Amino acid sequence: MKRIIYIPFDHLHRNYGALKDANPKEDVIAFVESARMITGRAWHKERLFFLISSARHFAKSLEDEGFTVEYIKAPTTIDGLDEINKKYKKLPIVCAEPSSFRAFNDLKTHGVTFIDNDFFLTPRALFNQWASEQKSYLMENFYRKQRTRLNILMEGKDPVGGAWNFDKENRLPPPKKYDGPKYLEHTRDEIDKQVAKELGHTPTTTWATTRKGALAQLKNFIDNHFADFGPLEDAMTTDNWALHHSLLSPYLNNGLLHPTELIHAAMKAFKTGKVPIESAEGFIRQVIGWREYVNGMYWFLGADYRNNNQLSATGPLLPLFRDPSTTKMNCMKQTVSDINDRAWVHHIPRLMLLSNLALITGTNPQEFLDWMREVFIDASEWVMVPNVIGMGVHADGGQMMTKPYAAGGAYISRMSNYCKGCAYNPKLRVGDDACPFTTLYWDFLDRHKEAFAKNHRMSQQVFGLKRLSDLPELKQRAQELLEGLQKGTI
Repeated sequence: MKRIIYIPFDHLHRNYGALKDANPKEDVIAFVESARMITGRAWHKERLFFLISSARHFAKSLEDEGFTVEYIKAPTTIDGLDEINKKYKKLPIVCAEPSSFRAFNDLKTHGVTFIDNDFFLTPRALFNQWASEQKSYLMENFYRKQRTRLNILMEGKDPVGGAWNFDKENRLPPPKKYDGPKYLEHTRDEIDKQVAKELGHTPTTTWATTRKGALAQLKNFIDNHFADFGPLEDAMTTDNWALHHSLLSPYLNNGLLHPTELIHAAMKAFKTGKVPIESAEGFIRQVIGWREYVNGMYWFLGADYRNNNQLSATGPLLPLFRDPSTTKMNCMKQTVSDINDRAWVHHIPRLMLLSNLALITGTNPQEFLDWMREVFIDASEWVMVPNVIGMGVHADGGQMMTKPYAAGGAYISRMSNYCKGCAYNPKLRVGDDACPFTTLYWDFLDRHKEAFAKNHRMSQQVFGLKRLSDLPELKQRAQELLEGLQKGTI
């Protein structure tokens, strides 16, 4: 044997990363299931089940191909690699660039040799070149460059359909009664059952843990959901936990699927004429635009970026984020229950409910980031740090986003059916039945009015404070809400 190829649990693809030129006669394949990964934090067990079972299935597929596979449990990744190293007389260790600063530094210090990470469409050096030339890091500018560079949804130099994005067509509220196609359920095999037993967890049938299952999920989305994805992608409803979302992010983020595979399938379906441009463009933008942009910004902004707290938010994490029974707010009760059930909700509840509430209540960004990392099945470090610190709670002072994503109850009422039957009224700012989102939105603007007055995208909202005749009463109600949310009585 000539080398050891170390495979992190998010590099599970035979044709990419360090495996693309692997040879069963020359390469030992190393997997390390670290105790730090499993016991270090309050990880959602569905997330752990998915990551570990996927890795064990992938290791088995490499064994079946004829590789020598060392899959071991150890206190840390480095301890595991040391153990494997001793067995193979200190062969050189190779790995594709890992996905976090910590893993990169740990492996580099250990003497691991890196090859380029090609699990994304944009090499890190190319993104750095783009970002270094920008006065502000607008995702839309990056996305248009991506479309042109990759020649996706383009007619020469022009975008297909005559526009770069169709956001305006993709903001429909949920229908009064939604009854869409069912999502796939995945049967559990012996590997799944063993992992579940070790974790003391009863897994859902929502998430596949094999390459075959991930491909089936992709096909199900393309065949049954893709055409309707766009218009309803921002909607939220109690009638269906996923609407027409693809449910593919976990497989993209652990490597079972590659973005090129999604783009190929999407473009093939679009060219049949059965998928409208607003759905095709909306989905493709998430894959080649937002996902690539967030990963690029993670590396470009540096390891200290996660520690930003420009709004000086010091509040502890609200009890309702872990226990939905501690709130009477329908939207939060439903969303956190969904997370507890299957470790997933789509991007609008993440941004406009969870992050919005953390933002307007002044929750400490790092506490909120840690929780988001722990509970979501697709929550890699690279994706959560920019999404939370930059977009979700505006803790970077506008380095990534030009405005905070703060909103009152009117947005939730418009884009969901959560307000129906809720104890709180989204139209009211004050009073015992005023929606906490509405009250706290205005209180948030008042608390930060001096900072936001200089922001051209926020000046109109800040000016609106002058029209509130009940501002003193609102501020008093806001304090009652903040105290009640901490006690679990709101």
